Amino acid sequence: MLSYRHAFHAGSHADVLKHSALLLMLDYLKQKDKPFWYIDTHAGAGRYRLQDAEAQKTREFETGIARLWSRSDLPESLQVYCDSVRAQNGGGDLRFYPGSPLFAAHSLRAQDRLRLFELHPQDYTILGHVFAKDRRAMLAREDGLAGLKALLPPLSRRALVLIDPPYEQPSEYRQVVEALKDALRRFPGGTYALWYPLLEQTDAKRLPQKLAGLGCESTLRVELRVRAPTARPELKNGGMYGSGLFVINPPWTLAAQLREMLPYLVDVLKEDNSADWRVDVVGN
Repeated sequence: MLSYRHAFHAGSHADVLKHSALLLMLDYLKQKDKPFWYIDTHAGAGRYRLQDAEAQKTREFETGIARLWSRSDLPESLQVYCDSVRAQNGGGDLRFYPGSPLFAAHSLRAQDRLRLFELHPQDYTILGHVFAKDRRAMLAREDGLAGLKALLPPLSRRALVLIDPPYEQPSEYRQVVEALKDALRRFPGGTYALWYPLLEQTDAKRLPQKLAGLGCESTLRVELRVRAPTARPELKNGGMYGSGLFVINPPWTLAAQLREMLPYLVDVLKEDNSADWRVDVVGN
């Protein structure tokens, strides 16, 4: 598991979906004055330099954030996301891409708190430098799925939990379901956002059904597919052709915002004509 580093995938189409939705959820939580916690179980390095070797090896940002960078026709639901990326680049060229915790830090208020987990030693060190002066943040070098237990319920009784594992090992698909079961027992009123890849392998294809089987009264499932599943035969099982988010207790405004955003993203990020999107809501 410690071989995974998000630097290879920073700014990809999956990041565009995940981080734009994350900011919409944070904006909703800020409508109340009461503070809340942002908990990130797989925080990564916090910030990624797109000229570094890792990002240059895959250049996934070219089919993600780079396609949005110079657009002047962004829908309102995407404008906050792009503005947040621009804030990390000083308004100049696209050189840096923020990770999930830095998107959250840019959005959160002085009274809110960040709880960030990262197991990879090098990424944890970088994360520490990124957040060295942010008194709102507490970092832990440990397994975030295990560490989550000690944080729930949070003192504020308000929290957004992002669960974003690499899914390098088949066991991670089972572990995220079990972690959500436990989290919901401890803190049923929290908002939980689980990211997952769209892959042509059994564990990945079964995950959304297992999440739906948790029986939560209010959930949202969103997916962005940028190409056909078998369009990259050189990759194992055709590679990742899209990604999704499964959100428990989502903001009631989120589905409409995503339905505005996703047709635009399909048009801009598609790699072939099979690109598509979905937003499924239970409750709310």
